[in-house]
Amino acid sequence: VQLQASGGGLVQAGQSLRLSCIVSGGIFSVRTMGWYRQPPGKQRELVADIGVGGDANYADSVRGRFTISRDDAKNTVWLQMDSLIADDTAVYYCSAKIVVYDANTGGLLPPRDYWGRGTLVTVSS
Repeated sequence: VQLQASGGGLVQAGQSLRLSCIVSGGIFSVRTMGWYRQPPGKQRELVADIGVGGDANYADSVRGRFTISRDDAKNTVWLQMDSLIADDTAVYYCSAKIVVYDANTGGLLPPRDYWGRGTLVTVSS
């Protein structure tokens, strides 16, 4: 299973970025998908996640500025980030709880969390 994140970059405060994350490889189903971030010198934190039914959950610091969405046909999750501020500077990681096929038995393995490599977002003030 691979999670390929993209869309990070350097922007000025007030501008927007859109992050994308595509999940691929031996997937039976993708459950909750989410974005986390790790600011410099700080711990990783949840930014937003979204369930299969589209119910979204946001960190207080981004609610009203960020929007998470998903397309299950494409196994893709996006994070639209508007009105960016300097405190949004971080490495952003996508994560998904995924059920995959067992290559040995042909059955299904229990769902577990998978992570992509981070994409750096830098907001200059």
